[in-house]
Formats: sequence, C-alpha cells, structure tokens
Amino acid sequence: MAIIQFPKDMKWGVATASYQIEGAVKEGGRGPSIWDTFSKTPGKVVNGDNGDVACGSYYKYGEDIEIMDDLGVDYYRFSVAWPRIFPNGTGEVNQEGLNYYHNLVDRLLEKGIEPMCTLYHWDLPQVIQDNGGWDNRETIDAFVEYADLMFKEFEGKIKYWITFNEPWCVSFLSNFIGAHAPGNKDLQLAVNVAHHLHVAHGKTVIRFRELGMEGKIGYAPNVEWNEPYSDKQEDIDACNRANAFFIDWFFDPVFKGSYPQFMVDWFATKGATLNIQDGDMETISQPIDFIGINYYTGSVGRYKENEGLFDHERVDTGYQKTDIGWNIYPEGFYKVLTHISKTYGDVPIYITENGSCYNDEPENGQVKDERRTEYLRQHLVSLHRAMENGVNIKGYLTWSLLDNFEWAEGYSMRFGIVHVNYRTLERTKKDSFYWYKQTIANNFFEV
Repeated sequence: MAIIQFPKDMKWGVATASYQIEGAVKEGGRGPSIWDTFSKTPGKVVNGDNGDVACGSYYKYGEDIEIMDDLGVDYYRFSVAWPRIFPNGTGEVNQEGLNYYHNLVDRLLEKGIEPMCTLYHWDLPQVIQDNGGWDNRETIDAFVEYADLMFKEFEGKIKYWITFNEPWCVSFLSNFIGAHAPGNKDLQLAVNVAHHLHVAHGKTVIRFRELGMEGKIGYAPNVEWNEPYSDKQEDIDACNRANAFFIDWFFDPVFKGSYPQFMVDWFATKGATLNIQDGDMETISQPIDFIGINYYTGSVGRYKENEGLFDHERVDTGYQKTDIGWNIYPEGFYKVLTHISKTYGDVPIYITENGSCYNDEPENGQVKDERRTEYLRQHLVSLHRAMENGVNIKGYLTWSLLDNFEWAEGYSMRFGIVHVNYRTLERTKKDSFYWYKQTIANNFFEV
C-alpha cells in the first residue's frame, strides 16, 4: 500500500452554511431572506421543503462544536445570515443576531478551532431583493455596510474572511438557469449580477484593508473541469467555454483586471453585454490573500451546435455517480487546481468545499457510508498530486459537517459526514467521519 503523506502545516476542516443548518428563521430578530421566499414558493424545492428548522444549529451549535472537537479539525467554515444582522438589509443592527455569532465564535476559539467566516452564502435579505437585489448597484453598498460591521465586531476573533460563496451560483444558477433563489431566467440579468458581485467583492476587500484588519480575506468560487472528448479544435473550444463559465469569468476580473474577451464576445452573440462603470475593474482586481475552491464534479465534453449556452455537450463516458447524479471525477480536481495555479499564480488555496451526496441511513446506530469515504480518499489523492505539482494548497475543508437543507433538493440529498434525523435533530457520526478523523490525526492515509 502507498502512503499519502501531507505536509506538517496542512490544515483540515469542515464547512456549513447558515440557511442550510441554522433554522430559527423567525427567531432572534432575523428578517426574511430570499431563500425563505423561494423555498415556500410551490414547485421550487423538492417536497416543498424549507429551512425553517433545518438542523436546528441556531440552538444546537454547542453540540456541533463538540462534534468538531472530537473530529479534530483546525478550521470551521460557516456563513453569517445577513438578515440575522440587518433584518431590513441595512440600517438598524440586530444585536441578538450578532450575539449568536459571537457565542458561536467564542465557543470555537475555546476549543482551538479557527473560524473561517463566509459573509455571503446566498441568504440575501428579501427586502433588498424587493429593491432589485444584485441587479441594483445599491446592493453593493449595502453589502459593504454589512461587511464593515462584521469586520469591526469580530476583529481579533475571526481572521479568515470569505466575501462570496460560489458567485456562479448566485448569478447564473439563480438568475439565468433559475434553479436557485430568486429563480430568474434572464442571461442579461445574470451577467449584471455577476459583475455587481465582483464589484461588491472588490469594495469589501478595500474596506478590509482600510480598516487595517488583522487576518486574511478571499473568496470561494465553485469550479468544474470539462475535458475535451477529442483533440478537435471545436471540442477544445467548447470545453474552454464550459470551463470559463465557472473559472475565467470569475477569476480573470479578480486576478487580471479584465473579463475574458472570448466569453464577452460569446455572451454578446446571446444578447448579453457587460455594463462596466469607470473604476470597476480596478476595484475588482484588489489583491486577495487566498482563494477558496469548491469542487465536486466534472465531465468529458464536446462540440454540439445549439447545445445549451455554449454549444457544449457533456458525454457520459461511464463515470460512477453520487446519489445526486454528479460524476465522480477526481482527475478533474487535479486538473482544475493545476490549471488555476498555472493561470493565476501562486496565490494560497484552501479547498473550502469538496464532498459527496450519499443517502445512507443509520442501521443499529451506525451509518456505513463507504462510498463517501472512497470519494474523499480519491479526491485527497488528487489534491496531494496537485500539491506535489507545486499548487499552493494550505488546507482542505470537506462539505459538509452535517446533512442539511440541500437548497432546491430540500432534505432529499445528504452531504454530511454526520447524519441528521430531521424529525428529532439527532446527530449520528458516519463511518466517513471516523475515517476523516483518523486522516486528520495522522496527516496521512493509505491507498
């Protein structure tokens, strides 16, 4: 057997998101978010599920931290619910909401767990959406106001900040494909939203620097890898467009100060144009301290005229799939990480999400989720390969600590290394939890 040994300074962790685990949506002074509205719109979420209760972590965060302490993690990545801090989006601050996150962070620090805070993991205050949401540039200023308060409140406590989680999902999945809140299907709107997210990210980084904050700040795009089916130029071009949809469109502005021209031109053929104001690109391209990378899947693709947005067809070449139907493609993890490193330089990378959906249930108090353990093992091998190839990986945080509200899939899909009984909220550590615990303790595993 081969041993996969990680560096001594490798950091390990788990990740969650506020709307997916907290519940208590009408408690503690919290205002409504777009996900409260979307999930209660008939036909939007499987089984009509919503996040009203979720995992009950608003009350059970202490138990969750005990579980993390047992796991032995270095980092806990969580997100703050913007409407729990500003129920009206801006203006009056909800002290109860701040107190909740202070209690959470204080308990983490007592256990020696480093908090990694995501400012935006999709729960936009509904009142802001009613005023145009991310299509309205006033939302940029509202977000910076919110971020400014959080920086000041948690100075010295939180040292790792993420501005936005998966801006592709916030823009294209939510406003072009329409699968997530607020559920629009308008390419021009999605392009507008993506740009405004970039500007909000840049302005938040500027504010962080102006305040002289101790710590580091970055963002966490989701990426996929599309491998060309053949070496035909049309297949290569189709996959380049499909990859750029996730990578170039959300990396080039931050690291190069411009959008990829071939994508600008392609969107223009579809009737969508960029509306860039003076100073936007300089704002967006502020230096950041790290990138968070969320990776789950990828595919082999080829050119097919009029297929989807990019004349790109995914080809099922026989990959095994998780229970949500996503290809298991660890080779793509290695390829996308090396591509990002070569294209955008030696910026430190944290894997802020990587995990798998398997809907195994407890039997006699045990959850035998060997498939999840194997998924983690395969992807950590690919991560190690990338590190051996010079990619500047600082840490790995698996998704997710808990089974939770899986957005449009409701409670039908389970990503956790800890099982949650959604009736009783009982937590059960899965076999993958114990494998991950051993990997963290040893800093290596065998393959």
